[in-house]
Amino acid sequence: MGSVEKEIIIEAPAEDVWAIIGDFAAGPIRMAPGFVTDSTLDGPDVRIVTFDNGTVLHERFIALDESQRRIVFSIVGGSVTPAHDNSSMQVFPHADGSRFVWIHDTLPHELADAFGVSMEHGLSLLKKTVESSVAAKP
Repeated sequence: MGSVEKEIIIEAPAEDVWAIIGDFAAGPIRMAPGFVTDSTLDGPDVRIVTFDNGTVLHERFIALDESQRRIVFSIVGGSVTPAHDNSSMQVFPHADGSRFVWIHDTLPHELADAFGVSMEHGLSLLKKTVESSVAAKP
């Protein structure tokens, strides 16, 4: 199984980062505006996420733990159809900001490299988006 783990330090309170990540329906577009062009619900537990390159992922909601600031979901269809897929995102307080950890396990393992590149890009956009909004607060 391919596994990718990415972390980033964000100069914003964990609550601000979690407000985006914990939003299953709109979180992807709020996390990476421009890279993610649409995120809509298809029933209560599947979201359809569209990326700027035309990739469409159907992601099933698995779990949400507000106290741990952790969300888990799985790709179940769309233009990429792994045999197995599981992703978790978690936000931790860190110094004066937060630490965001994203783990993605997938089969076939060859998908891990492509997911890793997309995760890096998404994380850089999340950092920029959140830090900009915090800086704009009075």
